[in-house]
Amino acid sequence: MASSETTASAMEVEKVADPAAAPCLRFVALKPYDMSDGKVQFRKVGVPPHRYAPLKRCWMDIYTPIYEQMKIDIRMNLKARKVELKTRTDTPDVSILQKCVDFVHAFMLGFDVADAMAQLRLDDLYVDSFEIKDVKTLRGEHLSRAIGRLSGKEGKTKFAIKNSTRTRIIIADIKIHILGSFLNIKVARDSLCSLILGSPAGKVYSKLKAVTTRLAEKY
Repeated sequence: MASSETTASAMEVEKVADPAAAPCLRFVALKPYDMSDGKVQFRKVGVPPHRYAPLKRCWMDIYTPIYEQMKIDIRMNLKARKVELKTRTDTPDVSILQKCVDFVHAFMLGFDVADAMAQLRLDDLYVDSFEIKDVKTLRGEHLSRAIGRLSGKEGKTKFAIKNSTRTRIIIADIKIHILGSFLNIKVARDSLCSLILGSPAGKVYSKLKAVTTRLAEKY
């Protein structure tokens, strides 16, 4: 009788000790306010001189989603010439601050507000920047012709690359900025580099069409 009671008690101990039978513990996600011991997290984004007027014109379009939807404080520091962002006690996630910084930075590079705002909604969007001299060293008229090949007549070449790769492209003198997903940025950058190296637009179009068709079939 004693042995049967001992066996029963041992079975009960094993049942309680079984991890599968234990309740699943769920921890509430920490907010930025909790992770930093009550200290706010702070970021700054510089404003180039040529973006003052667009920033002033589009300020409410930038301010509203950041402050009301993303729960991040934002202001323009006129003395430092920088846009300053910081977390609040009700900021839901620490990664939101970096998303807002990326959004403002993309606007400062020259992207439209609607295009840059996509970084707030999607996680797989990035901005890749490079210069023409990173691909090939060009000077004088050679550099001017390369910039002309990138844009094309009335901007048709750049427009075709943007539509085919589902990216947004900004050509600012010798600097090129591309907004899109990682794979689409790579395709767009390869096409732009081919144009810089002197490939004719027709050949680049054909190669771009083949690559985009292959990617569409694969994904």
